[in-house]
Amino acid sequence: MRLGFSMGYAPPGTNPVELIALAQEAERLGYDSAWAAEAWGTDAVTVLSWLAATTTRLKIGSAILQMPARTPAATAMTAATLDLMSGGRFLLGLGVSGPQVVEGWHGQPWGRPLARTREYVEIVRAALRRDVVEHHGEEYTVPYGGPGATGLGKPLKLMLRPLRADLPIYLAAIGPRNVALAFEIADGWLPIFLSPERFRGLYGEPRAGFDVAPNVPVVLTDDLDAGRDAIRPLLALYVGGMGARGQNFYNALVRRYGYEAEAERIQELYLEGRQRDAAAAVPDALVDEVALVGPRERIADRLGAWRESGVTTLLVQTRDPGTLRTMAELVL
Repeated sequence: MRLGFSMGYAPPGTNPVELIALAQEAERLGYDSAWAAEAWGTDAVTVLSWLAATTTRLKIGSAILQMPARTPAATAMTAATLDLMSGGRFLLGLGVSGPQVVEGWHGQPWGRPLARTREYVEIVRAALRRDVVEHHGEEYTVPYGGPGATGLGKPLKLMLRPLRADLPIYLAAIGPRNVALAFEIADGWLPIFLSPERFRGLYGEPRAGFDVAPNVPVVLTDDLDAGRDAIRPLLALYVGGMGARGQNFYNALVRRYGYEAEAERIQELYLEGRQRDAAAAVPDALVDEVALVGPRERIADRLGAWRESGVTTLLVQTRDPGTLRTMAELVL
């Protein structure tokens, strides 16, 4: 099992250079990769460009680039450029995000996310192969020929010679159909709040060579209760607040884990504006399933479940250099 560092995105009021310094420490410790994210704040591409310029061996991954934010052609150009300038170290993680962000921030229709993902990846791969890009699908038409078209659009191929035509593509997915699509068309999967005991039962067995790379919150502490309390607000935010009632992918995920009543209660409290109560309603068992928390010995014991599950890259989510070092000692 490899280790990656989950940089996430810079919280409001902070600077991504703080994350860069931690990623540089991860490289020194022998981590395989570091991954930057984006929501509606700091973008991932700028951070990864900076990281690539200040490291030498570390793979740099996007976890994720939001598909509604960029056309497939723009993403192919970005991926090829980052890979070329980093010497073949870029890993392209993609995700559709959710309707609140897609429509509320990017001003794009939610549409059919499965069809969009399939077509998006097809176009990106074609561009990276330097095929002449021509695509006529349900979600994308290249060249564009719809309302307002001039009729002058011409199929083109990428001018840049990519360092790798088969640059690895990862998909962030939660629902069973989305995960099945990732297993089919991608090189890796970026799950969040993965339960190592449950994922094969829920999603099946990925093919050989497929990279399962979950984002895992890690809190190293001798005070187990305080460690769980540090993770509860994150789970409450996603399970309760990341989406609307009836359409929250993270809420649906923990329901599939068997926490139906808890998921409903967390969401009810969060949407009422009672965030602290929502965090308090997150059960210990859920925290223990999807995170690594507690003293060194407890985390070392729990890592066995992650190794046995088939996870191939564990993305450590922390802001503590000491935790990065401890995880390197336990895994590498």
